[in-house]
Amino acid sequence: MTRPGRCGWCGDDPLYVAYHDTEWGVPERCGRALWEKLILDGFQAGLSWITILRKREAFRAAFEGFDPEVIAHWGEAEVARLLADPGIVRHRGKIEATITNARALLELGGPEAFADLMWGYVGGGPVQNRWASDAEVPAFTPLSERVSKDLKRKGFRFCGPTITYAWMQATGLVNDHVTTCFRHAELR
Repeated sequence: MTRPGRCGWCGDDPLYVAYHDTEWGVPERCGRALWEKLILDGFQAGLSWITILRKREAFRAAFEGFDPEVIAHWGEAEVARLLADPGIVRHRGKIEATITNARALLELGGPEAFADLMWGYVGGGPVQNRWASDAEVPAFTPLSERVSKDLKRKGFRFCGPTITYAWMQATGLVNDHVTTCFRHAELR
């Protein structure tokens, strides 16, 4: 049972609670961190976030700290290495999308240009939602649909509107802590 005053989705797993209390929804301005989180949200598709959270350090090691300059030059040998790595989610499409997304990120001008572009969608500051319960929080929004379409036009993959919205929530582009959660007011 979760204690009152916290979003219900994090349950009582200590790792999930710590993530909720210290990271989820905190505005992320670093372009490389934003990109890493978008990649991890893509890997989460079809799985629970706690699975990715438990494997996050293994992902960071396997993907060279999510350095887009390194990943953009990868080919089949690196894909094969990653498909054999039991520490990560071994999904060829998601691994290949990460390489494609590294190239797309560099085409945009790099991580900081990516951060500027993403924060531009929300006018430079987080969208402040006021959901009373987890049940009210949507899976995607017209804004996440727009961002998703724009990312796809720019060559990104595994960034549909639901993945994009989960990423926007996690990185603080939107404040989707419910109003009864202590983090909602702290991040307002």
